[in-house]
Amino acid sequence: MTKLNEIYKCNVCGNMVELTHEGKGELVCCGQPMELLIAKVKEEGTEKHRPIIKTDKKGILVQVGSNPHPMAPKHHIEWIEVMDKKDVCHKYLKIGQKPQTFFNAEKIKIARAYCNIHGLWKN
Repeated sequence: MTKLNEIYKCNVCGNMVELTHEGKGELVCCGQPMELLIAKVKEEGTEKHRPIIKTDKKGILVQVGSNPHPMAPKHHIEWIEVMDKKDVCHKYLKIGQKPQTFFNAEKIKIARAYCNIHGLWKN
């Protein structure tokens, strides 16, 4: 059974989906079951991946890593996502951009980020 906001990845072609509706079936791509991505919270190695949430009067800044994560073609953060009780918002990042983004929101419950090498992370 799938759950709302779970993220699945195809290990053949790289397709990635986030569930917007729960269901009972199995997600399949390229003839194989898709892998459920489990967000990591404990840092590994020298790169820092956990999203850090900073709130100010204008909204919420989410940056990836206490030391800025690399944003090179071979190693980068693809996107940052925030969730509150009812809404989800994604921001897609570009190579060379700082690994951070601003959300015009008052309060968020969860922040997640996806590294093209080290996978899914959350605060």
